[in-house]
This record gives sequence, C-alpha cells and structure tokens, in this order.
Amino acid sequence: MATKTGAPVLSQERTRAQRVRRLITHIGLIGFGLAMLYPLLWMLSSSFKPTAEIFRAPGLIPETLTFGNYPEGWEALQFPFHHYLLNSAIVVAGAIIGNLVGCSMAAYAFARLEFRGKRLFFAIMLATIMLPIHVVIVPQYILFSELGWINTFLPLIVPKLLATDGFFIFLMVQFIRGLPKDLDEAARIDGCGHVRIFCQLILPLSMPALATTAIFTFIWTWNDFFSQLIFLTSPDMYTVPVALRTFVDSTSQTSWGPLFAMSIVALGPVFGFFLAGQRYLVKGIATTGIK
Repeated sequence: MATKTGAPVLSQERTRAQRVRRLITHIGLIGFGLAMLYPLLWMLSSSFKPTAEIFRAPGLIPETLTFGNYPEGWEALQFPFHHYLLNSAIVVAGAIIGNLVGCSMAAYAFARLEFRGKRLFFAIMLATIMLPIHVVIVPQYILFSELGWINTFLPLIVPKLLATDGFFIFLMVQFIRGLPKDLDEAARIDGCGHVRIFCQLILPLSMPALATTAIFTFIWTWNDFFSQLIFLTSPDMYTVPVALRTFVDSTSQTSWGPLFAMSIVALGPVFGFFLAGQRYLVKGIATTGIK
C-alpha cells in the first residue's frame, strides 16, 4: 500500500515543482522584458514632460504633464515633420520593391537554374553578408557622385533592384530549395518556361519568405541613418532618422522634449508594419529553418 500511495504523492510533488519553476521562469522573462522596454517607456514618458524636467526628474511618471512637445516638434524643423515621413516612405517603398524583385530573381537563379560558376557566385554572395557597409561606402559615393545621384533617393533605391542584400537572397534560396521540384517539372510539361514558373508558381508559394524580406527591409531602411546621412545633403531630402538628428544642436540648447516626441512618432510605422506582418514573419523564418 505504501508503494501504491507513494507514487501519486511523488507525481503531485513533481507537478508542483514544475509549476513553480515555470512560474519563476515567466517572472524572470517578464522582468527581463520590462528591463529591455524601460528605455522606450522612459522616452515615451519624457515626450510628455517639459524639457527642463526630463533630466531633473528622470522617473517614468511626469511631474508636469504636457502635450506641447508633439505640435512643437512637428513644426520645429525647416519643414513640417510629415515632409520627412513622406521622404522615408518613398525610400522604404522603393527599397522593399527593389529587394522583392531583385532578390527573388537572384534566389530563383541560384535555387533552380544550372550555370557555370554557380557555386562560386553563391559563395561570393554569402561573403558580402559579412562585408561592413563602411568598407564600400567610399567607392559607392564616388560612383553615385559621378552619376549625379548625390542628394537624390536613387542611391538608396537603385542598388536594391540589383539584389545587393545577400541576406535576403540566402533566405529566399533556402525557401525555394525546400519547394518540391516536381512542381517545376509539371509546369514544364504544361509548356511553362522559367518566367511563368517563377511568376505563377514560385512567387505565390514563397509568400512567407517575401513577407519576411519586406518586413526586415522596412525596419532596416526606416531606421537607417548612416547611408541616408551620406547621400542626402539638403534638408528638403532628409528622411526621418536624419531629421531627428537635426534636433540635437551642439552649439545651442537641444530640444529634448520635441525630439523624444518625434522619436515616438517615428516608431509608430515600425511597430505598425511589424505587427501587421508578424504572422508572416514567424511563418517565413520557421519554414525556412525547417526546410
């Protein structure tokens, strides 16, 4: 009888211990998440504080609540802030279209076509992922300067059409390789060439990978500061990251309240785009990893 009654007791104790460990793990993850979110919460709180109070009272709860930082920041620069939002939207839209078109075509070539030097070119493409942008920015600037593209959006958009982002090519190659080749053979029997197979078969089946590419391209391009600072020189061409930099003035007092307010505004599209495509992002990364 002792053995029969002891087993349920041990099982209950084991279940109780597992619940405690799970509870401790969840509490730790929640605490870690709040620690990671604290800078964002602090910036959000500071956007509702007067500038003089931001660093004098660095807590999350404002002593003096004000909404004036948002209209002030919207009109603080040479152009209204929606002008810079529009510029960023143009650059981001061009970059997304360029990556989707250029990288998907390059990925189809690497995944489905056979040509001389394929492995060498694929290795070179992978090597470009490890190449810092600071290494190529000088020759790029010289090239675009000779073409007369400086202070235009072309240096930020046209290279995307040429499949210069090796990470997205690799992502799509892995996804396309996971698609059954029997589908291609069946399409060829029906008289389809590479163009129809790519447009009518591969692209519809690659929607998770395409959505992942679009989301990452949006986030990286929207937040890109270095390239946009180099190629855009006049205030009317500034994008959001470069415009936010102009709030910080080393020769006079910085408008921290309007700066934080416009930073929150700039984060809105990123969160919105990410939340809208989160399902496709998770599916694309998970499916690519499995295949």
